[in-house]
Amino acid sequence: MAKKIKNNSLIQSADDLVTSRERTRAGFVAMALEKNYIAVPYIEEAKALKALAGKVKKPKELLEVKDLRVGLLTASGLSDKSLNYLTENDKTLAIKGLIEEFLEPAGENFIDELVYRYLLTKGDALGGKARNLTGSLGERKFLRSLLSVFNLSGINYQWKDADTNSWLAKPKDDTGIEKRIKGFSWSKGGRSRLLIMNITVPVIKKNVDLSVLQGTLDELQSGEQSIIYDNGRYIALGELKGGIDPAGADEHWKTANSALNRIRTGFAKEKLKPQTFFVGAAIENSMASEIFKQLQSGALNNAANLTNDEQLTAICDWIINL
Repeated sequence: MAKKIKNNSLIQSADDLVTSRERTRAGFVAMALEKNYIAVPYIEEAKALKALAGKVKKPKELLEVKDLRVGLLTASGLSDKSLNYLTENDKTLAIKGLIEEFLEPAGENFIDELVYRYLLTKGDALGGKARNLTGSLGERKFLRSLLSVFNLSGINYQWKDADTNSWLAKPKDDTGIEKRIKGFSWSKGGRSRLLIMNITVPVIKKNVDLSVLQGTLDELQSGEQSIIYDNGRYIALGELKGGIDPAGADEHWKTANSALNRIRTGFAKEKLKPQTFFVGAAIENSMASEIFKQLQSGALNNAANLTNDEQLTAICDWIINL
């Protein structure tokens, strides 16, 4: 008879961890919608560029429109970062090159050519944001589930705002705050807990996605006085992988598994054994088997498929009650 999983009754076999095709598809659709959303500013800028450029009759006249200079530089293929290394003369030469090599040969369609080239350069910026999108979407989903459990439990938490780097009280309306949360502080049953995201844990000298500690905000000081440097305060540490693409699933698990092993080894040297957990969006058959075996052996204390609402809620409830 298979050994039962101690901390998660929803996982009775490796198959329970596997991401279904339907959930993979839903994940890709959600990502596509988010990409379209973050593309909106670039589309609106392109529309404005076309309207402003429409005031001139010839490509060379674009140089005389001061409000177009930044747009022309972008259409020239220059990124925002590259502009820091160029003089105004360098920038003007780049714009002249754009006009002579591409806009003038386009004839009466030069404005369309300008807009197309502007969007090509902005596409690189969009691609960079999109590459970071998978992780941030997964993080947001996890945090929204955690917020839901806090709210349903009636727990009066505090949260760390990534924008201001300050700790704030639980808001009356928490709409959208999952995009800014970098930590939680709460108390339950006389136990004070902190969940800190993406910190370098001193005992292993590596970044950990999710760290749950015993302590209060007052103890979360700066420098080596912080409880982050107190190895005995760590209750649980986990890895969160939000990528939905099945092609990258095994690689994400290898990275997470290495990190989790490093955590166990590092704390074991201090004769400590905090709990470890894993939350992933893309979980394929082979990695599901590995995760399940670790859950059965106790090497891994808890796990959840990020696309499975029941499992995600269960692991968030487990974290809050640690």
